This record gives sequence, structure tokens and C-alpha cells, in this order.
Amino acid sequence: MVCFRLSPAPGSGLVLLCLVLGAVSSYALEVNVTDSEKATCLYAKWQMNFTIQYNTTSKNFKTATISDFSTATYNGSVCGNDQNNPKIVVQFGSGFSWTVKFTKKESAYLIDNISFSYNLSDNATFPDAKEKGILTVHDLVGFRIPLNNIFRCNSLSTLEKNGVVQYYWDVHVQAFVQNGTVSTKEFLCEKDKTSTTVVPTISTTTPSPTTTPTPKEKPEVGSYSVNNSNGTCLLATMGLQLNITHDKVASVININPNTTDFTGSCQPQTALLRLNSSNIKYLDFVFAVKNENRFYLKEVNVSMYLVNGSVFSIANNNLSYWDAPLGSSYMCNKEQTVSVSGAFQINTFDLRVQPFNVMEGKYSTAEECSADSDLNFLIPVAVGVALGFLIIVVFISYMIGRRKSRTGYQSV
Repeated sequence: MVCFRLSPAPGSGLVLLCLVLGAVSSYALEVNVTDSEKATCLYAKWQMNFTIQYNTTSKNFKTATISDFSTATYNGSVCGNDQNNPKIVVQFGSGFSWTVKFTKKESAYLIDNISFSYNLSDNATFPDAKEKGILTVHDLVGFRIPLNNIFRCNSLSTLEKNGVVQYYWDVHVQAFVQNGTVSTKEFLCEKDKTSTTVVPTISTTTPSPTTTPTPKEKPEVGSYSVNNSNGTCLLATMGLQLNITHDKVASVININPNTTDFTGSCQPQTALLRLNSSNIKYLDFVFAVKNENRFYLKEVNVSMYLVNGSVFSIANNNLSYWDAPLGSSYMCNKEQTVSVSGAFQINTFDLRVQPFNVMEGKYSTAEECSADSDLNFLIPVAVGVALGFLIIVVFISYMIGRRKSRTGYQSV
């Protein structure tokens, strides 16, 4: 038997369903697999989505985003036995499926491998696809977790292979559950252990003295959006300038929106905007809800190719930028700097973002950054000071003129 919980939008409540077969409309997936005695043997709660790059009949590449699991079923999820290992199986969409398998080794269990199958014959998801049929990508994970520990990884994790990028976050999973009770002892992923995760880069180039980057002109402003089944769910308008220090060499890169692709996903508590281009594998902006009434930029992940051919990768899941009330947008026309790490900063220009509660594909009322607010405050103050000075000048001129007139009368 498989039990799973639906986690809809905040305020709409929770529905717990236990069934052997059936479809479910869900956002965060929560699966509870039980044995013949109805004791829990495998538990998981997680969020995920996928982006898939495919070739079209016009010899171009397009990117499809898979984030709707409203038709999900869980046929084939089992506890495992002497012949078969535990696994979670999810079917969704038109010919899509996702499977994760577990193995047991001595005093630990492993998240062994993950496979994802997608159907290029689904014209609604892959319009104008050149290839047809079902393709599958397999990823060996081999992540080791002590027995009687629940694995937790709230941070964004990705798997990338053959043009398919899998995103996972808010992951809680325990296989080989003992005595039917899910453990309260957590085993954390590396990203959750530290506030800032910096992925090391490997380069064969010889380090050189730090150089000062050549200043670049203001980057072009691009408009980006993310859609789901309800329409536009995320809007972003901004000019982006990347400041990178790698092997003591500093460089500045302006993102050209005309050659940049964008994808993403929207969930009740998180939203993702991903940018990619010929030299940027991905640049992720992850937004989150806090205190149920505000949003902010929580995480930035980047992986890109540098001029020397090396790969530069940085991730930070403990940011706090672009804070604004839910139902509004955040705006900052002045230049701002998002400091991801000592080696990577993003300068933004003419920024406006709204990752939640977008209505009719338009921005809501904006909350301005302090730099813009100060400017808006200084303008009327400056005008007031100028007018006051003008009044004083006019008054002094009037008094001088009047005094001269009185002197003239006395002479007569």
C-alpha cells in the first residue's frame, strides 16, 4: 500500500490519501510505502521538476519544463524483499515516469540510482520535436546514509545528463524504516550542513597574479518569465553583469538577453528562474516565501565555461536579497550587487521581479529598494531647497529695490 500527502497552496488545507492505485494532484510529493502488515518501510517527501533540451524539425533546440504532477500515480513503489530492492516509482503526464532505487549495505542504505523517462511523442510538451518515442536517462547516485536515519536536503540539488536537468529540493527520505517508525534523526546533505556551498573548480592553468577586469558598459536589460498551467507565474526584468574571480584572474561578463534562454518553475513556497546560454550552463535564481507574507531571493547557483575552457561553479543557498511583500513586486532601478561569494558577484540594473502571485501576466505594485527610495526622497527635497533659495533671492531683490525707491523719494 502507498500513502501520499498533497500539499496545495497555503491556506487550502491538507488531504491525506492512502490507496493502491490512483491519480493525485500534488505540489510537494509525500509517499509512505507500507508492508503487508501496514507498517511503514519506505518514506519520502520531496519536490522536483525537470528541464529537457530537444532538437526540432527546424534544426533548432528548444527547452521544455516539466513541473505539473497533477496526474501522478505511484504504481510499482515497493518495500523490497530478498529478490527486489526498495524503490519509489512515479508516473505522470503522457508517458513520463521517475524511479529511485535503494540498496542496503551493512549499517547503511544507499540512494542507488535515479531514472527518468520522457515521451518526445507528447506534442503538447515537445512541440515540433524531431525525434519521437520514449527516452530514458539513468543517473548513478550512490549516496550513503546510516540506517535508521532520515536523509534531508532542503537545498536545491541537480542532476544533468544528455540535455536533461533534474531539480530536487525539500527532500526527506528514509528507506529500510525500522519497526514501522520514521526516524527523527536526520542525516544532512552537504549543502544543508553549511550556510554557503562553494563547489570547487578544477583548472589545469597556471595561477597568475590577480588582474583588474576591464570596466564594462551597462548591460542590456532583459525580460524573463516562467509559465505553469495557470499562466505566467514569475516575472523578471533586469540587466545582469557577472563579476568572477578565478585563479586570481578577475573578469566581468554582461549577459546578453538576446542570446539567453530561460526556464523555471513555480511552487507554493519556492520559485526558480534559470538562465542559460552558450557559455552559461545554468544561472539559477531561487526565491522563497518567509513568514507566509513576504518573498526574497534565497539562493543563486551558477555553472559556466570560462575563456580558458575551465568550468566555474558556485552555489549559495543562504542569501537574503530582493525582499518584498507577497502580492507585490520588488524594484530597484539603481545598480545593486548580489554577493554570492568572494569569487562571484552579480550586479543588477533596472531590476524588477515578482516570483509569486502574478496576476494576468503583469507586475503588481512595486516595493522599491532603499537606493531608489532615497533618490525619490531627495528629488522633492532638492526642488524644495531650490524653490526656497529662489524665494529668498526674490525677497532680497525686492527689499533692495524698495530701499532704493525710498532713497529716491527722500532726495526729491
